[in-house]
Amino acid sequence: MPRSAADTRRFRHGAGRLALDFVRTLNRRGTPQENEELPDTEALFAWVRQFGPSGGVVAVAPFAAVSVADARQLREAIHELIVVARRGEGLTAWRSLARERVNRAAAAPTPIPAVDTWGRVRWSAPDPVAATLSLIARDAIDLVDSAAIARVRACAGPLCAVLFLDESRPGTRRWCSMNTCGNRAKKQTSRTTKQKQHTAS
Repeated sequence: MPRSAADTRRFRHGAGRLALDFVRTLNRRGTPQENEELPDTEALFAWVRQFGPSGGVVAVAPFAAVSVADARQLREAIHELIVVARRGEGLTAWRSLARERVNRAAAAPTPIPAVDTWGRVRWSAPDPVAATLSLIARDAIDLVDSAAIARVRACAGPLCAVLFLDESRPGTRRWCSMNTCGNRAKKQTSRTTKQKQHTAS
């Protein structure tokens, strides 16, 4: 895959599943501050390099990369799948067009690992983007078909709404990250408490 200035991008990770990390590329979904983190092909390439198999995926032949519009449509189809599964409605409630998009992506070949003569693992695919999106789609299908779907939470941050896998022992995690939304909530609570104390005094 060609390298560019977009290689310096750093996307947030830590949602607990590859599919959830991909879904969060629509940042602050559904809020007035909604932000598209995959605005162009360079951003999509950068995401694939960051989240794909370790070391990146090498194209074994010239490839026609999946368009960024196709990738965003897949992302929204996966988001819809996970939301439907979290509600416990049964996957029959999932729109057929979204289902077809995820199934089609999952059917594409995934990256192929091989050990080179220096003992390093190298990944290759005819189309690195399509191959990585296939991994994402397969991960989404696996997630909604497993008990882990009951542990998928929406961040309690009012301007966040990120979906994440709650891997805490009690299963009571509220924030996508304590370093971001958790800290903001703590600071807001502290400010509110101080204001109430000041008003009461």
